[in-house]
Amino acid sequence: MSDPISAHDPHWQRNLWVCVFGAFTTLIAMTLLLPFLPLYVQALGAGDPAAVAQWSGVAFGATFLSAALTAPLWGRLGDRYGRKLMLIRASLGMAIAMSLIGLAHTVWQLVLLRLLAGLLGGYASGATILVATQTPKDRSGWALGMLASGIMAGNLAGPLIGGLLPPLVGIRNTFFLAGGMIFLTFLATTFMLKEAPRPSRGKATDKANAPVSFAALPQRKTVGTLFLVACLLMFSLLSIEPIITVYLIQLHTDHLTLMAGVVMSAAALGSILAASRLGRLADRIGHWRVLTACLMVAALLLIPQAMVTNVWQLVLLRFAMGLATGGLLPCIASIIRHAVPERAAGRMLGYSTSSQYVGQVLGPLTGGFIGGHFGMGLVFMVTSVLLASCAGLTWYLAPAPKVSLG
Repeated sequence: MSDPISAHDPHWQRNLWVCVFGAFTTLIAMTLLLPFLPLYVQALGAGDPAAVAQWSGVAFGATFLSAALTAPLWGRLGDRYGRKLMLIRASLGMAIAMSLIGLAHTVWQLVLLRLLAGLLGGYASGATILVATQTPKDRSGWALGMLASGIMAGNLAGPLIGGLLPPLVGIRNTFFLAGGMIFLTFLATTFMLKEAPRPSRGKATDKANAPVSFAALPQRKTVGTLFLVACLLMFSLLSIEPIITVYLIQLHTDHLTLMAGVVMSAAALGSILAASRLGRLADRIGHWRVLTACLMVAALLLIPQAMVTNVWQLVLLRFAMGLATGGLLPCIASIIRHAVPERAAGRMLGYSTSSQYVGQVLGPLTGGFIGGHFGMGLVFMVTSVLLASCAGLTWYLAPAPKVSLG
């Protein structure tokens, strides 16, 4: 899978692989706590099972909340001072925060340290901005697809590793190992990633690189709609997560926790396999077409998930769902990258990341509420309608294909 190196930036391929490695390792470190988070919360003093569930949800969502608030700031600072610097900051900050989590003694300390991890972190979103802005535009879909594969692989491997390590080394030592893993990413980013020198600061440079407000964007309607689509996409994908285990209970599933893990992993595996291929397809036939088609396919695949009669039907449908959704975020990032000026790219992609984080916070809360009060099937139907609506929006906004007169 070799691609010609761009004359514009001779280091873009090496930077891509450093970012893939960094996103993979940081996502492993951030998600490996999922299997044992309730156990850690209980060990820190939470009382009854309801309190354990509540504090686990607060601790889990805290990172996304603080990351959503700070992503535009880091994107803007990256535009101004360099995106490599932002990745160095994120990897070192996450290594420190993750290690400190292993030293927590109360639930409040855990929540505050999770907030700190989101505040200082954001390596994957920073890597997305760097890859989107440094990669030649005709290769951006493929490159962002490869990065998305690394992110999804980290999301897939993290919980599996988190299920294996605590019995071997203990919960606290698991966090210390995670901090050490992210520190390796810090070293790789510092010494292997190459960014073109930024122009020297001066009045002319400052004027040329003056921040571009959202209101001044020529395609602000398109960009704003893509922020909404990114939010609703993550909202829809994560609204399913809280109800999967309960849904499997209704299906009378044996080996409940194992099969819940298989169902959750199936979508991530599909995304890993599809992301780079959909990105390459989008580079060839257009990002808008792939985005609209994948949104509609995902919407249709949600409907039969509400009607399955056994767990393996759900596994296959979730795998197909992963195939359909693997290229969506790379397509959104590519379109935004092409629609905004260079000096605003990091900031606008930061806003897109914040939109995704908002969906990641609200999706599980809403899915759990709807599933608990109105039934599991309705969650799939509501998310299907949301994704179909997003497909309609992207179809409406897509530029008309150019007609050749030759």
